[in-house]
Amino acid sequence: MMRALAIALVAVALTGCASSRAAAGAAAPTDDAAIVHVLSRLAFGPRPGDVERVKAIGLSAWIERQLDPARIDDHAAMQTISVLPTLTMTTAQLQREYPRPDPRQKSADPQMAPRELFQPAPEKRPIRIVAELQAARIMLAVESERQLQEVMVDFWFNHFNVHAAKGEVKWYLTSYERDVIRPHALGKFGDLLRGTATHPAMLFYLDNWLSARPDFTVPVGPNRGKRAGLNENYARELMELHTLGVDGGYTQKDVTEVARVFTGWTIDRPRDDARFVFRPLTHDRGEKTVLGTRLPTGGGREDGERVLDLLLRHPSTATFIATKLVRRFVADEPPPALVERVAATFRRTEGDVKAMLRTILASPEFWAPEARGAKIKKPFEYVASAVRAVDGHVADPRAGFLLVRSAAEMGEGLYGAPPPTGYPDRAEAWVNAGALLARMNFALALTQGRLPGVTLDLSPLAVDRAAPDAALERLLAALLHGTASAQTRAVLVAQLASPEIRRQTPDDRGPANTDVEKLAALVIGSPEFQRR
Repeated sequence: MMRALAIALVAVALTGCASSRAAAGAAAPTDDAAIVHVLSRLAFGPRPGDVERVKAIGLSAWIERQLDPARIDDHAAMQTISVLPTLTMTTAQLQREYPRPDPRQKSADPQMAPRELFQPAPEKRPIRIVAELQAARIMLAVESERQLQEVMVDFWFNHFNVHAAKGEVKWYLTSYERDVIRPHALGKFGDLLRGTATHPAMLFYLDNWLSARPDFTVPVGPNRGKRAGLNENYARELMELHTLGVDGGYTQKDVTEVARVFTGWTIDRPRDDARFVFRPLTHDRGEKTVLGTRLPTGGGREDGERVLDLLLRHPSTATFIATKLVRRFVADEPPPALVERVAATFRRTEGDVKAMLRTILASPEFWAPEARGAKIKKPFEYVASAVRAVDGHVADPRAGFLLVRSAAEMGEGLYGAPPPTGYPDRAEAWVNAGALLARMNFALALTQGRLPGVTLDLSPLAVDRAAPDAALERLLAALLHGTASAQTRAVLVAQLASPEIRRQTPDDRGPANTDVEKLAALVIGSPEFQRR
């Protein structure tokens, strides 16, 4: 029965999750629905009581606090991840503590790391580095009071994606997120751009560390006498995915010229402390022209720095970044007028992320009725929001990894997107029967307590087990906040008489004993909960 009901709810989701274009509406409201909307977009969903807490301090005040996370005491959340030793290690320490495995052994899948990784005396395998990052990310998404910062870390990591399973990247990943993505998630786009351009994780992932002037011959070492060559991977993705966008006005000639610009940008001692270094010997010192701007003969590292600045100030970059931000916070089809206003803010503030977010949050498009529930949660967002919705907590890294694995089973393995595009932020990537059934299975495992270490408390929902109709209404109010459609409500109401939901006493004379856990799972599996 549960599978049949899951399929029925999936059918509702498949017919009701088409992306919508947000239209201009009223100015920022402050009612409960507006608070839920903000908690769904600027956070990983509300916990029980969050609406009341936000109302007590004021929605505007809550937003301003989220935009300035340093003002928020997050000691409790940071304490939960303090048991993960790799998070504070340098790259050199990680290289020493978690050495490369015997090449004759089969490498492990970072998305399916064994639970033994989190036993008191774990093996010192490199996969643990990725597993601890994964656990920390989901734990912070659930536990952190700095919710907007966590949302933006997820956003920018996808924008500047690197794949953990490629070569040396897993040893560089901790520093990449900790030292580049996280500190600038609410800062300046230029700092993100420059930080990623010089980080070993990006240099290795897009092969720029191997790129050299076409006539370069290796002078020493085991590769002595071999010819190196130009690699265009980073140059292409720098323009297509990081700055200008695919329609940003560059040509294949620009790609080649930018690749020449970044020759010599490489990694010093990649299997030790792995630091960025510029090697003049491998740099193409010839004249170059990028997007109509001439770079004279004889340039060095400053060639690359000049191109980064050129891309940062290009109008296409402002539009491209604005489009992605509006898509994340408003609708899959970003309203053009809002995109232009956010792009103008980018240009005026040199890419200030907080300023761009303020432009979005001050817009009628953000607050329009059409924008509410217009986005589908990615698996990572769905898992985090489900745990938060039932007042769940994740104090054990092993439980954190179970949640990460659940998101991977839905299609989003953290740090596991092979293409440089990262994971998509559009409904069509996530709305299919298989993925939505996986979401339902996760919801059942969560509410029935089958995720060891994930503690939850349904008592704040004040559900009356003896009254199935009232129990459903209470769950719809607490978990969907009044957004349940007539179609979803009808599917759920039809199941209240089912023996799997309404369990009677042996003589059928006593009061009904509603299976609140299963009923809560069905609500969490509903299309309305899967939207934000």
